[in-house]
Amino acid sequence: MAARAARPPKTTSRRARLLRENLTAYALISPAMILLFIFGIFPVGFAFFVSLHRWRRFPGDYMGLGNYVRALGDLTYVLFFWLAVGALIYAAVLFWRLLREDNPAERRRAFSAILPGAAAGGAVLTFVGWSAILLPLILNIPQRIRGQERVPGLFVNELFASFQMPQAADAGNLFLALLIAALILIPFWRRLLGGEKWDVHLLYAAGAAVAAVVGVLLMQLTLETISAAVEAARIAGEALPVWSQIILISAGVGLLAAAYGLWTRAGRQDSSDRRTLITALAAVVLLIAGYLLAAQLPTALAAADRNVISGFGITVMFVLGTVPFQLALGLAFGYLLYQNIKAKSLFRVAYFIPYVMPFVATSIVFTLIFGHRPLSIMNQVFTSLGLPLQKWLLEPKGVVELLIPGVPDVLSGPSLALIVIMIYTTWTYIGYDAAVFLAGLGNIPADVYEAARIDGANSWQMFRRITLPLLSPTTFFLTLIAVIGTFQAFTQLWIMRTPAAQSSVDTIGVTIFETINSTDPNMGYGSAMAFVLFGVILILTFVQNRIASRSVFYG
Repeated sequence: MAARAARPPKTTSRRARLLRENLTAYALISPAMILLFIFGIFPVGFAFFVSLHRWRRFPGDYMGLGNYVRALGDLTYVLFFWLAVGALIYAAVLFWRLLREDNPAERRRAFSAILPGAAAGGAVLTFVGWSAILLPLILNIPQRIRGQERVPGLFVNELFASFQMPQAADAGNLFLALLIAALILIPFWRRLLGGEKWDVHLLYAAGAAVAAVVGVLLMQLTLETISAAVEAARIAGEALPVWSQIILISAGVGLLAAAYGLWTRAGRQDSSDRRTLITALAAVVLLIAGYLLAAQLPTALAAADRNVISGFGITVMFVLGTVPFQLALGLAFGYLLYQNIKAKSLFRVAYFIPYVMPFVATSIVFTLIFGHRPLSIMNQVFTSLGLPLQKWLLEPKGVVELLIPGVPDVLSGPSLALIVIMIYTTWTYIGYDAAVFLAGLGNIPADVYEAARIDGANSWQMFRRITLPLLSPTTFFLTLIAVIGTFQAFTQLWIMRTPAAQSSVDTIGVTIFETINSTDPNMGYGSAMAFVLFGVILILTFVQNRIASRSVFYG
């Protein structure tokens, strides 16, 4: 019997294979995306929604930017105006990327993605709007059932009734309509005109639609708030120069950025005359920018919450008093532990122990060490050196004021209580920084040091010219996370603060917690302050990235 001929394998089209691969990929990443939305994106969006309302224990009246104006004063108008402008500019950039294809056929395909992309972006925005309408109704169920007889299923019935309320039902129907439109248009247009870049074009179109709508809504919210504030000031017989502040502060920030650009350009010049000229021009631009900001920022912040301004000031002192020292000591210990010494593994573990120990336990130990009683360890050390006893964590006065009595409050420096917390924070993170620096030192090739020794370099020259430049990525990483973590610091501050120190150790994180955790909690205002802190951290991260892009050496 002749062998049966082998049947050729069943083939599928390239489009079907790509579709199957894409569906498989989306199915694999969908759990992570769902978790990211539930525990990442949604809480941030809901917190911003809360910050626009008078929100205590239950949802209250809509306030617009009122909570932000209370926290930052007139500076709020400047920030939100440029947030709206930035969103509109980003939408224009995405739209330009969508249509910049040189090939006419590819440009037509990109243009075809606008309609389904707009439908997808609209679905996202209407879902956000529907959630913003529905969630307060759900959270207000305890208020609605107050006084009613508690029967089984009462809460569930009110929950379903929330979905059927007119405002929630209308928003939900609009979301479903746009979602169905997107689900129909996207496969249809992909099959009809789609190319290799069609999915990218779809993302650009959806992103542009979302950014444009967000920019328009933010601009509308900002202009409405400005108009209401100007009208209120006019009725009170006062002047509110909002637009002049927006123009002058924006000009100051722009000139500050221009001065930085001129300064970096001067460093790239070969001619000393050109370098001197550009440096002088940068100095002049910097002086003008400093004058504009110094003249306008105090006026814009005149009506700001003093607790917020004080909290940010203390936070900045806390950052400056901890981050440089913990990085410097971490590098020193890491470099020493990298050498060929005995029992270096034991020392590595010993230095790392403070980082893994619970903050509560170590904070209490430091509280006992820096106690105000004469028998505390630090007071005994001071008395043995002939120095006076100190109140340490009970001392609200600045260290400069303690050394030079009568100095102005602006120059008094951080309080002695804050200095103690700085010492504790530095001690806690030295071991972590040393461990990360050890990993960075291990990645430096040994032959680089060997070549430097052959050329006659000593230990200091090798450390300065080889170790530090090759450790710049590690230093940048540790600086970034240290600044972010210190701005968010809370645990050690909350444990070690005392009533006697007053508010001299209350960073912005402690201020936010007290706002939302008091006997009369103000969730809306606390959320607004949290977003202000988020914005400051975002700006600092951006500035650090811009600076590090020219100073970090990746090999």
